[in-house]
Amino acid sequence: MAKEPEPHESEIGTGEETAVEQVVSNYLATGIHLFLSVVALLLTIAAVIATYDTVVRAFPMLWQPQDEYAALQKIVENLLLIAIAAEFALLLLFRRMSAVVEVVVFVLARKAVNPDIHAYELMLCAAAIAGLIVLRFYYLPGKTT
Repeated sequence: MAKEPEPHESEIGTGEETAVEQVVSNYLATGIHLFLSVVALLLTIAAVIATYDTVVRAFPMLWQPQDEYAALQKIVENLLLIAIAAEFALLLLFRRMSAVVEVVVFVLARKAVNPDIHAYELMLCAAAIAGLIVLRFYYLPGKTT
């Protein structure tokens, strides 16, 4: 059985980029990276402002005599939202799969602390978090500690 000849580059559409394609690609990549960096910076600034607001306004509510549980619930929700914003900023900057997994874990954790959640939703959140932790530890490259 004879081996078929390899197709020529012009037939399969591969080969060297032209100089114009390289310049456009470099400028476009730089522009996208700058845009994502600005968005990440804005998210980080928002997270810092939210952290300050949580510390100044929400923490003193823990020492009020009425409904400390609701105050703690609000603080935990705010802190998880701040963590989501910070992790999302890292995701925009570094674009790693491990950052995606961490963002989703924080989103699921925030969903799990909602007092209006049903038992089956809580069970699904816990299973999803466990699955994502296993995925990150065993299947994603890089250091996990």
